[in-house]
Amino acid sequence: MIRASKPISRLIPGQFSAFRQLHSGSRRRRYSKNDNDDDENDKGTHLYLYKSKGQHLLTNQRILDTIVRKSAIKPTDTVLEIGPGTGNLTLKLMEAANKVFAIELDSRMVEILDKRASESGLQDRLTVIRKDALKAEFPLFDLVVANIPYSISSPLVAKLVFGSIPFRSATLLLQKEFARRLLAKPGDSEFNRLAVNVTLVADVEHVMDVSRREFLPCPKVDSSVVIIRPKAQLPDVNLGEWLAFTRTCFGKKNKTLGATFKQKKKVAELLNFSEMAASNAEYNVSLNNIIKEDDDEESADSDGEEECCSCSGSEIGVSPFKEKIMRVLKSGGFDDKRPSKMSNEELLRLLALFNQAGIYFHGKSNSFSKVRPSN
Repeated sequence: MIRASKPISRLIPGQFSAFRQLHSGSRRRRYSKNDNDDDENDKGTHLYLYKSKGQHLLTNQRILDTIVRKSAIKPTDTVLEIGPGTGNLTLKLMEAANKVFAIELDSRMVEILDKRASESGLQDRLTVIRKDALKAEFPLFDLVVANIPYSISSPLVAKLVFGSIPFRSATLLLQKEFARRLLAKPGDSEFNRLAVNVTLVADVEHVMDVSRREFLPCPKVDSSVVIIRPKAQLPDVNLGEWLAFTRTCFGKKNKTLGATFKQKKKVAELLNFSEMAASNAEYNVSLNNIIKEDDDEESADSDGEEECCSCSGSEIGVSPFKEKIMRVLKSGGFDDKRPSKMSNEELLRLLALFNQAGIYFHGKSNSFSKVRPSN
């Protein structure tokens, strides 16, 4: 548990009677063994900020104003904010928008947020949803503007861009390294599955970098503001099939596709999935598990040919199916290509060639929705 040692006036600009000053005696960091929002230690005149919840509050008014200005909020817009904390950004959003939905799990922050909204006279524009953002059903909104807790950046971005609610843009304050991965292009060292999947459905713009010194308490890393704008025209590709395909390709992103797809374990796995798709067999898989980002570490699959396979595919059918896969790769000139240098257009073309040849990346492919399903 982190005990912030700065005056509450820096966390919450202006006067706020409920929390006059944070404890200033000790510089020692202490971490909570649990995330009980009703901990008795959190009551009184001390406000504790939980590292596990990503509670680093942005206090620089100039940066907050820039975030709101770059978001291009219209007076008629409904804005979704995730992780509002004590409301430094929320108050500015309420001034600019018609309605703000703020998702906040910490009851202490909700109490502060409600009080500040009431004191501003804009409480009618704010609705606080006290739920986990990853589990909550989002209301309809036009824009997202948020300082996202670093620990949920990847699943939350996926929930937004692959969700069923159409929106104009998402202005997000993210960990700088995560933002660089979102912005990476083929051939960049940061380019990976995250960038490939997000740029399939959206364009990402870098707005500015934000020093760690602008937050209380100060995190260990710098941040960046990016704007994600969903594309108007989307590729005609099955989302579940695409996500499973990119997971396979980017498990070893610097390895040639020929080397990746010749492994017995992978061949047998694809044979099983393709047989399921051909027979229209039921195959239940959570889309959330496919979306789960594994870009920081490449998969631990063996490079060897003799890896023992636990898949149920026929050993007799594996060899000819492997030859089929190799023919597809060579026919399109993909056998020597590396995923880390391939564009989305190339990856879409390769997936189409695989599917046309009856090769699928998980069973009953047609049971999954197209990219960005409608309401």
